[in-house]
Amino acid sequence: MNDKVPMLADGHARLEAELKDLKYTQRPAIVAAIEEARAHGDLSENAEYHAAKEQQGHAEGRIQELEGKLSRADIIDPQSLSGDRVMFGATVTLIDEDDEKIVYQIVGADEGDVKKGKISYQSPISRALIGRKLGDEVEVRTPGGDRYYDVEKIDFV
Repeated sequence: MNDKVPMLADGHARLEAELKDLKYTQRPAIVAAIEEARAHGDLSENAEYHAAKEQQGHAEGRIQELEGKLSRADIIDPQSLSGDRVMFGATVTLIDEDDEKIVYQIVGADEGDVKKGKISYQSPISRALIGRKLGDEVEVRTPGGDRYYDVEKIDFV
């Protein structure tokens, strides 16, 4: 599991901020909650203690996950890219079957936000788009059925 994790610089900064918050804000608060719950006596029937321990487990797991991703981060600057094919970081303008324009940027797994036009490189539509050229028709298999798009524009911004 030594694979690089592609991401944009702003996605990397968000993961670093989340890690910092977990380590320096949430972790100490959880430890304090465990200490307080421990002071209440019998741990076998202490709901606050068990909830705090569970919260601690989730936080520690997320810290490990973030540290792993950040240590393997491959920060990609879309402005340094060019070409006539869709690739990670590209902003792609598509025309759908109803002649509607849709614009997506292909981003890292933790950066996807469809409402903001950012889709993970692991999503079905990204996998269908990567490697395609201007003017290509792309078929995307979705749970709701197959969708077809034409690649109208590829930008690296």
